[in-house]
Amino acid sequence: MLYEIALLRSEDRRVLAEIDELWDALRYQVAEPRRWTGQLRRNLIAHAIQGSNSIEGYQTGLDDAVAAVAGEEPMDTNPDTWDVIIGYRDALTYVQQLARSREFVWHHMLLNALHFMMMKQDLSRWPGRFRPGDIFVDEARTGRRVYTGPEADDVPRLVGELVEWLSTEAAGLPVVVQASMAHLNLVKIHPWRDGNGRMSRCLHTLVLARNGVLAPEFSSIEEWLGTGRNTYAYYDALGTVGGPVWEPEGETGAWIRFCLSSHHQQAQLVRQRIDQAGRLWDLLETWAARKGMDERVVSALQLAATGGRVRRTVYQHDEDLTDDQATRDLRALVGAGMLEQRGQTRGRFYVASPALRELAAPALQPREIRDPYAT
Repeated sequence: MLYEIALLRSEDRRVLAEIDELWDALRYQVAEPRRWTGQLRRNLIAHAIQGSNSIEGYQTGLDDAVAAVAGEEPMDTNPDTWDVIIGYRDALTYVQQLARSREFVWHHMLLNALHFMMMKQDLSRWPGRFRPGDIFVDEARTGRRVYTGPEADDVPRLVGELVEWLSTEAAGLPVVVQASMAHLNLVKIHPWRDGNGRMSRCLHTLVLARNGVLAPEFSSIEEWLGTGRNTYAYYDALGTVGGPVWEPEGETGAWIRFCLSSHHQQAQLVRQRIDQAGRLWDLLETWAARKGMDERVVSALQLAATGGRVRRTVYQHDEDLTDDQATRDLRALVGAGMLEQRGQTRGRFYVASPALRELAAPALQPREIRDPYAT
C-alpha cells in the first residue's frame, strides 16, 4: 500500500489552474527563439543541481554548478563535493533525454540506474541497488531520530507498486499531483542506503518531464526547495505526512498543497527571469551597437550582469569562436570598462564592473513572488 492522494479542495484546484496558466505563458515565451535562451536554460539546470544537493549538505556556488552543466572544471568546489555534483548533473541530463524517449517505460531498474549515476563515486553506498537492511533518518543538529523506513524486505514490493501506479493510475491526475505523490512515496520508502532525497526530487522532475508540459529545467522545483527557509518548510511538509515511521494511511493534503505552492512560486520566479533576460539583452545589445562591437559580446555581458563569472572557454563555446576571437572580445570588454579580470592563466575569469552593474540595474528589478495560498 502506498500513500494515497488527498481529496483536492477548491483552492487547490484554483492553484492548479494558475500553475497551468503560468506554464502556458512560459511555454509561449520559451518557444520564440532568443539568443539568451540557451544561457537561461543552463542557469536553471545549474540552480536545480545546486538546490537539490544543498539540501543534503553538499554546497557549491552557482558558478561551479554552471561549470558542471557546461562541462567545465570547478573553481571553488572541493573534489568530494564535485563528484556528487557531477553525479547529479548526469542524472538530470538523463532525465532530459528521457523526456523525449519514445521507448520509455516505468521500471524499478530505471530508478536504480538514476541512483547509480548519482552515487557511483562511492560504491560503499550501494549505487543502483536497494538497501540490504533497515534505514533511519536522524536530525543532523540534535541526533534525534525523525524517520524509520519500511523493512528492507518490503522495499522491492513497494517500489514495484509505485512503478505500477506511475504506469497506470497516475495518468489521469494533474501532472503536478502525480509528481508530488511520486516524490512523497519514494522518499518515504527510502529504498537506498543513501541519496533517497535527491532521487525523490529527481523522480519528481522526471514525472514532469515525461508529461511534456514544459522542459524539465523550466518546471522543476529543485531550486525552490533548496533555497533558504524553503528547505525547512520542505522538511516540515514531509514530516507532517505519516509521522516518524512508514504509515501510508497518513493524510497527504498538506504535502500536496506545499508542492502546489512551490510550483506556483518557482514558475513566477522563472517567468521573472525570462522577462529580465529579454529586457537586459535589449539594453546590452543597444550598448554594443553604440560602441561598434559585435552583437556576440552581449552573451558575455549578460552572464556577468546577472552575477556570473565569464570564462573564456564557455563564452567561446556559446558563440562558436576561436580562442583568439574570444580572448580579443573579452579584452575589449575590459578595455571598455564593462568587465573586470580576476585570476590568472587557467583560473582566469571575468566579472561585471560597477559600470555594467549600473547599466543593467533597471532591467533586473525583481518582482514580489507571492504565495498562492495567502489570503
